[in-house]
Amino acid sequence: MTAAEDEVVELASELIRIDTTNTGDPATVTGEREAAEYVAAKLTEVGYEIEMVESGAPRRDNVVCRLKGSDPNRGALLVHGHLDVVPADPTEWSVHPFSGAVQDGYVWGRGAVDMKDMVAMMIAVARRFKRDGVVPPRDLVFAFLADEEAGGAYGADWLVKNRPDLFEGCTEAVGEVGGFSLTLAEDKRVYLIEAAEKGIAWMRLRARGKPGHGSFLHEDNAVTKVAEAVARLGNHTFPITMTDTLRAFLQQMRELTGLEFPEDDLEGALAKLGPVARMVGATVRDTANPTMLSAGYKANVIPSSAEAVVDCRIIPGREEAFLREVDELIGPDVTREWVTHLPALEMPFDVPLTAAMAAALRTEDPTAATVPYMLSGGTDAKSFADLGMKCYGFAPLRLPPDLDFASLFHGIDERVPIDSLKFGARVLDTFLRSC
Repeated sequence: MTAAEDEVVELASELIRIDTTNTGDPATVTGEREAAEYVAAKLTEVGYEIEMVESGAPRRDNVVCRLKGSDPNRGALLVHGHLDVVPADPTEWSVHPFSGAVQDGYVWGRGAVDMKDMVAMMIAVARRFKRDGVVPPRDLVFAFLADEEAGGAYGADWLVKNRPDLFEGCTEAVGEVGGFSLTLAEDKRVYLIEAAEKGIAWMRLRARGKPGHGSFLHEDNAVTKVAEAVARLGNHTFPITMTDTLRAFLQQMRELTGLEFPEDDLEGALAKLGPVARMVGATVRDTANPTMLSAGYKANVIPSSAEAVVDCRIIPGREEAFLREVDELIGPDVTREWVTHLPALEMPFDVPLTAAMAAALRTEDPTAATVPYMLSGGTDAKSFADLGMKCYGFAPLRLPPDLDFASLFHGIDERVPIDSLKFGARVLDTFLRSC
């Protein structure tokens, strides 16, 4: 039992008990400072010199520290995790979402997989290294961040723009949503490493028309214009796009499973992989999902304007073609503008860093194979890539074969297996000693 493994469950539970709900509205965000103070205390207790930075708004705090490595000529590695979580309704859960309950072989609560599990691993390994005098092969920068769940404007993005000195020398980064297992057979598991992310583009559609009485005939109705545009966009299927990451994933899965993935039935073939198909299937084409509608102020008044918000996720290299399709679908009477616009990312996979991930996994799971995949969402990697870092998702977890891991992200009864947490702490410890 390593020291990191010994305390990672307690750390995860205590972090979950700090309600760090991020609604996206700065006026209602809670708990990020308390979580940052908790992290800072755990790190200073073992001797780290930490920097706690408020990022652009009151109580939006981040904690950064550096552990010197043996080779100052090598680029540093950034290990980053976010402290905020999405909202949770306690009435929908079987345990309170901020209880941090440790029961039935799991740690339960909002953030258990997104991503206080990884944050707990980071703290546990960082503490172990400092206590035991471990000198990694290169500098390690640990960053615990605010506001990831709302795009990082008060977290990673702010730090990159205003405090890039905190990440001086960092050439690579590892963060969330990668390194988790998919069981192919009783003694055969594959671990998905995030090597790409779709772009995030929340788009506002707006139409104007002639206002008037609801009982009259109207041919220039703003609500109708937006509704028709939203329906066309929401019902549209964008073309399959074979990125380098998707090709590599499919090729390696063919070799591991013997399955074929024909392009004319790609999503059907992916479904044979089980619940993880939802994560991978969302990355084979662009998506545009309407999420919000707004118009009018009284039932019998036709308003002069109407709006909708659409959550668009765009494959690397597809933005221009995507926007052309969007413009054709919404038509000339509806305008569009970005609410949030974060770029897509795609990184090379056959590099020494991912080889070190694979080697670390095999120390705990000799059958482990690794494959790259693209994340349909986004992470703070989008900000750190602006500093030239190559960014990957690696929060290692060996999962039970029957656990629907994808459904736990932002889901009800979010939880992480205790054994998986301990496995992750051991793997992260090995990885950071050798990368």
